[in-house]
Amino acid sequence: MDEEEAELRLQASITGLAERVPGVSAIKILNRQQRRIGLAVFSVFLVACIIDVVVAMSVLMAIITLVYVGAIVYRLVLFRASNRPDTTEVVSDEEARAYPDELLPVYTVMIPAYREPEVINELIQRVTQFEYPPDKLDVKLLIEADDDVTIKAIQEAMPGDQFELVKIPAAEPRTKPKALNYGLTLARGEYVAIYDAEDEPEPLQLRRAAIVLDRLGPDVACIQAKLTYHNPTQNLITKWFTIEYALWFSFFLPGLASMQAPIPLGGTSNHFRRVALQAMGAWDPYNVTEDADLGIRMFREGYTVRVLESNTFEEANSDFVNWMKQRSRWLKGYLQTFAVHLREPRELKRELGWKGLMHFTIFVGGTPILAIINPIFWLMTIVWFVARPHFIEQIFPAPIYYLGLLSWAFGNFLLVYVTVMSVRIINRGELLIAALLVPLYWIMMSMAAVKAVSQLVGAPNFWEKTVHGLHHEQPAALTEPS
Repeated sequence: MDEEEAELRLQASITGLAERVPGVSAIKILNRQQRRIGLAVFSVFLVACIIDVVVAMSVLMAIITLVYVGAIVYRLVLFRASNRPDTTEVVSDEEARAYPDELLPVYTVMIPAYREPEVINELIQRVTQFEYPPDKLDVKLLIEADDDVTIKAIQEAMPGDQFELVKIPAAEPRTKPKALNYGLTLARGEYVAIYDAEDEPEPLQLRRAAIVLDRLGPDVACIQAKLTYHNPTQNLITKWFTIEYALWFSFFLPGLASMQAPIPLGGTSNHFRRVALQAMGAWDPYNVTEDADLGIRMFREGYTVRVLESNTFEEANSDFVNWMKQRSRWLKGYLQTFAVHLREPRELKRELGWKGLMHFTIFVGGTPILAIINPIFWLMTIVWFVARPHFIEQIFPAPIYYLGLLSWAFGNFLLVYVTVMSVRIINRGELLIAALLVPLYWIMMSMAAVKAVSQLVGAPNFWEKTVHGLHHEQPAALTEPS
């Protein structure tokens, strides 16, 4: 490929979505109308506080309390919905291996990596173990052109003919979705799979996904495999992370699928129809949770996402600082996605329907927003039980006070109970103590949410790099209490 062709591919990777569908690009977060509405709402609230601060705060507390109750009930409904039949797509080992090789399509596997020489070659080795015809594999190793250490590690590994080292020209934004867009311009496969450098997908996953995509037809644009961790017991953080992923991929996402709701994708082990990806402009290079955004845009475009009963093992973050970087980026991306898709509420409602809009608001918007609000309510609860100030009593009239108390006591108990139940259902008894201590994890998530908001204001498109390979080191982070 000459320099001119590389430049054209690069520009398409950066500006393609913004030019095709500018209304859903996160190159800018809020449009003029959203800023005006936000300013108007804040002004009305400020005037209301000047007129009668108790009434204004009472109305605000009532709204937030109702949202809390709704969010708790919604999580319980999702958990219950995940028990419905056919929430995931199942292909047995026997069926996968019996499927004729000549009927399998060419499969593009894209692996974006940046400064990860320690783990990239481990994934290359795992890809060679896929039970998929090597001549039908088109593996793109997407590496930034100035990432000399990773490029050198790949060249020294001398992978087979199914691998291609793709050097992404250095340009802003330095994000995973930009690299994926660039790789997509070179993809030859009918189907496209995404893996992160530290992933350990099970060897039959491509065959299972190909069979399901062929079985379900063109309306299903993506199959999401389940993610879990290979180092769940390294320390308390990894145990919490493993429990969270079990809830997310074994209960919440299958629950969403069973309710025909928009599904925010995970960032890896996605299996796409290439034509669907290209038709909708692929990934948003300015969204730092490009996976969640893509899942919502697929639903808006009339596509369906299904969950595949197949595991990919990842590395759970074992270091608090590293975890904070990753989690704040995820929450920032959810805020980006929520704001961007709400630019045109009427159009969003028309494309999602009232039911889909409710799912989107509570699941995508509610996840980071409630994490942001939580510390404020925790602090008010502590202050109330310690000092019982009259102002807090005034802004919580009896109906809202008792509803809030019920949400705080019974609602949190139910969420902990669901967490413990999930550990039991997946037969991971060694995670039980961590499940009982999960409220401490909620505090960590709130800290990450505060950081996410600060970055959304100051550096909305900044991709904070997560370090991988820490499970090879002696854990120095939060450890389990003795």
